Amino acid sequence: MSKANLFDDLPANLPDELVETLISAANVRIERIVSHGNVSPAGFWYDQAQHEFVVLLRGAARLRFEEGIIELMPGSFVNIPAHRRHRVEWTDPKQPTVWLAVHYEN
Repeated sequence: MSKANLFDDLPANLPDELVETLISAANVRIERIVSHGNVSPAGFWYDQAQHEFVVLLRGAARLRFEEGIIELMPGSFVNIPAHRRHRVEWTDPKQPTVWLAVHYEN
């Protein structure tokens, strides 16, 4: 058993999103993602084989889906079904945005 804090060691600025796997098992992967003004590359869409449950813990972000944009602030969460195309449209450039992502299968 180990203890850690999701807000420890947040980088001051990042050229790319920082994705750290916290737990990985047969049908689940839990990640801490840190963004600091980072967005998905132009024309890029995530199209993942697993479902993804995302909670925004700190900062602010916008996710784009083919049918529109959703705004996320601390406490916001979204469940993204497998193969639902999405992208990171915006993250707060003034502070780290911290996400907790749970990738899972049915």
